[in-house]
Amino acid sequence: MDPTTPQPLQLTPIGVVRSPFREKREAPRQAIVAAETTGTLELFSGHGYEHALRDLAGWDRIWVLFWFHEAKHFAPTVLPPRSDVKRGLFATRSPHRPNPIGLSAVKLLGVDGLIVRVAELDILDGTPLLDVKPYVPYADAFPEAGTGWLAEEGTAAPHVGPRPDDPRAPWKVQFAPNAEGRIAFLEARGLAPRPAVIDALSLGPAPHPYRRIREKNGVPELASKDWRFPFSIDVPARTMTVLTVRSGHRPADLFGAPPGENDPLATHREFVAAFADGL
Repeated sequence: MDPTTPQPLQLTPIGVVRSPFREKREAPRQAIVAAETTGTLELFSGHGYEHALRDLAGWDRIWVLFWFHEAKHFAPTVLPPRSDVKRGLFATRSPHRPNPIGLSAVKLLGVDGLIVRVAELDILDGTPLLDVKPYVPYADAFPEAGTGWLAEEGTAAPHVGPRPDDPRAPWKVQFAPNAEGRIAFLEARGLAPRPAVIDALSLGPAPHPYRRIREKNGVPELASKDWRFPFSIDVPARTMTVLTVRSGHRPADLFGAPPGENDPLATHREFVAAFADGL
C-alpha cells in the first residue's frame, strides 16, 4: 500500500445519540455550556455491546465519538463562534472536517442495559455514535495547556479553581421575569430555548454569522430558530438581559389560513394566544 495515497476506511456506528436538539443551530457550541441538557446514547442490540458497557458506570465522565452527519462539506478555513476572523480548520472544532468525526466529554449519569444516560450533552438527536471511552483525568486533563488563538483574543482573569477559565471571558446572560414566564411556557411544550440563547449571547452582543442579532425598533434582538429574544446590554457589567420572547413568524403565517393536520406552527399559535404581544 502506498502510504502517500489515501485509502478509504469503513466505519460502522455502534448506536445513536438521543438529545433534545433537532437542528444544528439548537445545539450548544461545547458540551460544558449544556449543563442542564440530558440525553442518552442508545447502542444497537445483537453485537454484545451490553457486555462492552460493563464497568463503565464507575466513571464520572466519558468521551463520546460521533459522526457529524449534518456536516455536508469540508472547509479548510472557518469562522468559529469565538473569533472575528477566519481560522484554519484544524485549529478549530468546526464540524466541516475531511472526516467529520466529533468528540465530546460528557457527564455520565448511568448505564441501563444498552442505554447510557448522560448530561452536558451538545450533540444533535439522531447522530451516529462511533465509540465510547472513559475520561481519565490524570491522562486527559492538562489545565496549564496553551489555548492558541483563543488566548490571543482572551480577556479572562487568571485561573482560580479546579477548571481553567474560558480564555475569552463570557458575558453574563440573565432573563427578566417577562422572559422567564414565556420560556416556561415553551419548556412545558417540549422546547428548550434557554441553553441556545445563553450559548449565543455569552459570546457578546455583536452580530456574527453564528449569532443572528439585529436591532428592531432600537432594541437588539437575537433570533434562535424561529423565536426572537430582545435583550438589553450593560457594557460595564458585561451583562445582557433577555427582556421577553416573541414568535418569529408573521401574522399572515399564523392566521392567514386555517391550520392543517399536524400543524407545525401550533406552538406559535398557542403562544400568541397566551401572550398578546408575542408577535
